[in-house]
Amino acid sequence: MVDVFEQVEEELRSERYKRLARTWLPVVGVVLVVALIGALGWWGWDSYNSNQAAKGAAAYDRGMEALRAEKPMDARAAFEEAVKAGGAYKVLALQQQAGLAVTANKIPDAVRLFDEASKAANDPILGDPAALKAAFLIMDTAPLDEIEKRLQPLADDKRPLHAFAQEALALARLQHGKTKEAREAFVLLQLGQDVPDSVRQRAQIAIESIDAGTAAALPAIVKAAADAPAPAARAGNAPTPSTPAPASAAAATAQQ
Repeated sequence: MVDVFEQVEEELRSERYKRLARTWLPVVGVVLVVALIGALGWWGWDSYNSNQAAKGAAAYDRGMEALRAEKPMDARAAFEEAVKAGGAYKVLALQQQAGLAVTANKIPDAVRLFDEASKAANDPILGDPAALKAAFLIMDTAPLDEIEKRLQPLADDKRPLHAFAQEALALARLQHGKTKEAREAFVLLQLGQDVPDSVRQRAQIAIESIDAGTAAALPAIVKAAADAPAPAARAGNAPTPSTPAPASAAAATAQQ
C-alpha cells in the first residue's frame, strides 16, 4: 500500500514539474534570447564606435599634419572626414575648421563652427573652449545681451573656464559703457582664489585703467573702428579684401 502511495506521489510530482516546465521554459527562453540580442547589439555598437573613433583619430592627425605643412585645403578635407566620424574628434575637428575660417577672415562661418563644436561635445572640458571662442569672435559686433547670453553659462563657478568667461563678460560690459559693473567683475577676479595668474594680472590692469579714466574711451574707439571704411586699393593693384583688426583684447585672443 505504501508503494502505491509513493508511486502516485511521484507521478503527481512529475506532472507538476512538467506543468511548470511548460509554463516557464518559454519565458526563460525569451529572456535568454533577449539577453543574447542585447549582448550582441552592445558588442556591435561598441565595435562601431571604436572603428569610428579610430577613423576620426587618423583623419584628425592627417589634418594637423596638413596644417603644419601649410596645406589648408588638405587640412579642411581631413577635418571634414573627422567630423563625419563623430565622437570627441568631431569636436576637435570642428574647432580646427573654425580656426581656418578665422584665418580666412570668415568670422560668421567660424562662429557657426565653434557653436557646432560646443553642441557636439558631451563634456564641458571639450565644449566650453569652443563656446568661449565663439563669444570672443562676436565681442566687437554683437549686442551686449547676446554676448551675455553666451558667456553667463560659461561663467558659472563649476565650469572649467569660468574665470576666462567672467573676464570676457567684464570686458564686454566695459566695452558697452557699463564701467561700474565691469569694475566690480574685475575686482572679483583679482580677489578670486581659483583665478589664473594671467587673468588676475589683466584684471588689475583693467581696474587701474578704469580708475585712471582711460578705459572710458574704449566704447567710442570700438565704435569708430567698426564704422571706419575699408582702405581703398592702391593704384595699379587689384583690390584685396580687408582684414579688420579686432577692436577688443578678447577678440584678439580668439584669433590667436
